[in-house]
Amino acid sequence: MLSESRRAPLATLIAAVIGCVLASCAQAKPAADVPATQSRGSQPGVFARTMTGIGTTLVNRSGRTIYSPEQEADGKIACTGSCLTFWIPVTARPGATLRLPAGFTGKLGKIRRPDNGQTQLTYDGKPLYTFRLDTASGQAHGNNFTDHFGGASFTWQAITAASQAKAPSTPSPPPGY
Repeated sequence: MLSESRRAPLATLIAAVIGCVLASCAQAKPAADVPATQSRGSQPGVFARTMTGIGTTLVNRSGRTIYSPEQEADGKIACTGSCLTFWIPVTARPGATLRLPAGFTGKLGKIRRPDNGQTQLTYDGKPLYTFRLDTASGQAHGNNFTDHFGGASFTWQAITAASQAKAPSTPSPPPGY
């Protein structure tokens, strides 16, 4: 029999899989790989891949889509504990040179996780993760995915080249109109 502490993550996993199946978890189809500029040896495994329906997306060395939750920014890490059973931090090796692939204008950085001390990669201050339910290269089951862990709600987005694009502002009409 499972203890209460083991039932919650299992129940969450089952609910996520059922939710994914019921929502028909659209699988993004890879359209083309965009080569990333690499330095030898110490480059973290961050690459770009163009995915139908999503655009140019950050992926890891295995081609798995990279995400960040809307609730984590500016060095804040909220995905800890049972959240890590689904969301795997994208980590950096010591001495890694941080360089984004072509098409990404943000800043790749690092942060130390408070729960295990690992060095996790960030994009514009947002911690980066892969999703356990993406079982093959080119999948993006975690894009626009919402889940709950430890009383916190998370909404996950794939990191795309368009993530930093600002929506054009609508000019205000002059006074008196």
